[in-house]
Amino acid sequence: MSRQNHVIIPENPVSRFLFGSTRAAWIWLLIRLYVGYAWLTAGWKKVTSDAWTGDNAGAAIKGFVNGALAKAEEGGDVTGWYASFLENAVLPNAALFGYMVAFGELLVGLGLVLGLLTGIAAFFGGVMNVSFLFAGTLSTNPLLFILATWLVLAWKNAGWIGLDRWALPLLGTPWGRDAQRADQSQADEQ
Repeated sequence: MSRQNHVIIPENPVSRFLFGSTRAAWIWLLIRLYVGYAWLTAGWKKVTSDAWTGDNAGAAIKGFVNGALAKAEEGGDVTGWYASFLENAVLPNAALFGYMVAFGELLVGLGLVLGLLTGIAAFFGGVMNVSFLFAGTLSTNPLLFILATWLVLAWKNAGWIGLDRWALPLLGTPWGRDAQRADQSQADEQ
């Protein structure tokens, strides 16, 4: 690709601050702790519940899915394709999905509270929020989905006040000390 066809669009100052500056890490810490606490407490309740992970594992999922299927039959909150997925994939494997949801919520909450793999934790939290929304459950899911999406966008600095500060460089995240270094990195790409 020739240089003439290659255009670099710089980030605006607000985006650069929110998604690339460690000074914004305090904002993300508050959001991360709020979302993480919501997932951690929901996951803990499920992990310690017999209907999710105990001898009666899957009972809670069956009740949830049957409620969603009833909404689909009413022609309301649940679309046909998602109802089909719930009926043919989730319902026959309710115990497995019970464990996945319970421990998934717990792990997402831990990741966000500790600031460890924040972007990945927020992504999977968002996937669960969307799954619950598709099943016709409103509750706090829209708010948590929006905040999770923002945390995914801020993956570089959202966990700076957390374990990501040390974990991400070990995994190869190319963090620099200042904007000059980042600008040099962009120039090297060209």
